Amino acid sequence: MGSYTERALALHKEGCNCAQAVLCAFSPRFGLDERTAFRISEGFGGGIGGSHDNVCGAAAAIYMLAGLKNSSGAAADGLTKKDTYARVRSLSEAFAEENGSNICRELLGLNGQRKLTCADRVASACRIVERLLLDELV
Repeated sequence: MGSYTERALALHKEGCNCAQAVLCAFSPRFGLDERTAFRISEGFGGGIGGSHDNVCGAAAAIYMLAGLKNSSGAAADGLTKKDTYARVRSLSEAFAEENGSNICRELLGLNGQRKLTCADRVASACRIVERLLLDELV
């Protein structure tokens, strides 16, 4: 298990939601302070706002990290948006392939069958970030 995964799982165990755990574990590497990462990602846990009906918060954190890595940071520029969208689609596919879905309710089996834990998804998200985003980071 990598140090990012260990950090994310420790944060999750301390009470961070899935999105916070992943984003905060990687935030220094992506030039974002941990407090800001914590605050930004708070509403993304539990399938967005705790509804469990939307994208998994751990997956959402991957997409936020992709934006941090790829975006020019200037709306008028517009040069990176298309590439960022393509990168997020690719990361979303990787998460769904590894986990069977991107939707919180489906991942947790809240339709009656318990499937995977949030900690499992946090670890999965970390593996995907390490494999598909960190290797290109300067």
